[in-house]
Amino acid sequence: MSDTPAKLILGLPKGSLEASTFELFRKAGFHIKSSSRSYIPRCDDPELEIRLLRAQEMSRYVELGMLDAGLTGHDWIVENKSDVHEVCELKYAKQGRNPVRWVVAVPESSDIYAAKDLEGKRIATEAVGIAQSYLDLHGVTADIEFSWGATEVKAPELVDAIVELTETGNSLRANNLRILDTILESNTQLICNHTAWQDDIKRAKLEQISMLLNGALAAENKVLLKLNVNDENVPAITDILPSLHAPTLNNLSESDWHSVEAVVEEAVVRDLIPKLKAAGAEGIIELPLNKIIP
Repeated sequence: MSDTPAKLILGLPKGSLEASTFELFRKAGFHIKSSSRSYIPRCDDPELEIRLLRAQEMSRYVELGMLDAGLTGHDWIVENKSDVHEVCELKYAKQGRNPVRWVVAVPESSDIYAAKDLEGKRIATEAVGIAQSYLDLHGVTADIEFSWGATEVKAPELVDAIVELTETGNSLRANNLRILDTILESNTQLICNHTAWQDDIKRAKLEQISMLLNGALAAENKVLLKLNVNDENVPAITDILPSLHAPTLNNLSESDWHSVEAVVEEAVVRDLIPKLKAAGAEGIIELPLNKIIP
C-alpha cells in the first residue's frame, strides 16, 4: 500500500481574485507560492494540488472532472450552466466583502431608461448567457456580441449598452456610464464535481477547507483583546466591552482579579481601549486573528 496521500486537485482563480485568494488561504493555514508564469503553484499541504485558471472557465473543468474542485463566482456557474456541487459560499471579492454585480449600463446621454428600450439595440458583454437570459425575461430582442475586454469603452461608439461586472461602480462612472439595471449578484463559491463529493476522503478535505476559509473570513477586521480587571470593576468593563458572545472571564492567582478576553471589531479598538483603561482595566493586549471557528 502506498504511503502517498490522496490529493485533491483544486483550481484557484487566476487574475483579479488571485492575490486576495492566496491571502485568504494563507490566513486559513495553507501557504501557496507561485511564480508569475506558473499555473501550477506549490502548496505546503501534501493533500492538495493547485491549478491556476481563469474563473470564467473553472466550473466547466470541475464539472468535467479535470479538477476535483475550484473557486469561482456563482455568476460563471450560471453562465456556463455547470452541474456542480456548491460546497460553500465565500464572501470576498477583489476589493471587499460585498457581492459583485452584473449590470446593464448605458451612456449617460442615452435615451435607454428601461429594459424594453433595449429592443433592437447592440449590447457588448463577456457574459452572453447571462445577458440573453435577462433579455428573455423581459421579452426583448437585441444583438448581443461577446466582448474580449475593455467593455466599458465600447459604448456609445461601438454598442448601445453593455452588460458588465462591477464591484463599486467606479469604472462605469469614470467612463460616463449609468447603471440601468442589476441582473445578477454573485459571491465566490467553493465548488466540486459530484464524483469528488461522493468520495469520502475528498469530501472530508473539502469540508476542512470550507471550515478554515470561512473561519479566516470571519476573523477579518477583528482582533482579540485581553486585559486584567479586579472584582469591583468587572461590571463596568463587561458593559463597555463588545464581544462576539459574552466576554470570557478567568480567575487569576490573586483571588480578586480576573483575566478578560473578547473578540471585537478592529475599527472600535482605538476608542475602546481608553474607555477600558479609564474603567479600571490593566495589562491590555491587542492580538490579531487569522481564524474564528464557531
